Amino acid sequence: MIDLYYWTTPNGHKITMFLEEANLAYRILPVNIGKGEQFEPDFLRISPNNRIPAIVDQAPADGGAGLSIFESGAILLYLADKTRRFIPQDLRGRNDALQWLFWQMGGLGPMAGQNHHFTQYAPEPLPYAIDRYVKETGRLYAVLNKRLADREFIAGEYSIADMACYPWIVPYKRQRQDLADFPNLQRWFDAIKERPATRRAYEVAQKINTAPTVSEEAKRILFGQDAATVRGR
Repeated sequence: MIDLYYWTTPNGHKITMFLEEANLAYRILPVNIGKGEQFEPDFLRISPNNRIPAIVDQAPADGGAGLSIFESGAILLYLADKTRRFIPQDLRGRNDALQWLFWQMGGLGPMAGQNHHFTQYAPEPLPYAIDRYVKETGRLYAVLNKRLADREFIAGEYSIADMACYPWIVPYKRQRQDLADFPNLQRWFDAIKERPATRRAYEVAQKINTAPTVSEEAKRILFGQDAATVRGR
């Protein structure tokens, strides 16, 4: 059994996508980040960075006590290694998938996240920031579009690299991108969207978060954190 500490963000969707694809038994423990539940002591013992997702594997391979892991990329890699699924088992294929997993963690996710912040949530429009992150998001879309020109999925076969990237493409309209400008990416996106496991993962999200809006109080909680936030917990 996998305990999944989860909220309905792109990083959260990555893990439900994997769990549904692998048909692993799991239970969701919602962490409503808009209400500050990520600062609860029990959660911080599992995820010291006060971010979702995090997991506790109640049946790790070493037979020991439950194993906790935070950071979505690390969780995907752990689950792939645990199940020996959705990551190539040969040296070259494995590293091909891993480099694109880290590309998402270091590039697509952070840049699209800043795009979301400045286009959707900033208290006042900042044209320089909006232009900077919308353009960089488009550049990253183009990188992925080129990668997909001669292959069905990012690392050949469907893998954790695809699961990591897909949820960050879902809000493409909010990111001020047009998938028609990226035909290979569009084809890849549509194929993943139609996978039964993807559909189930997003249905889970709709059940967990029935009102996916960001209130002013939630903005204060989400965007007002600093070093004092950590010291005070």
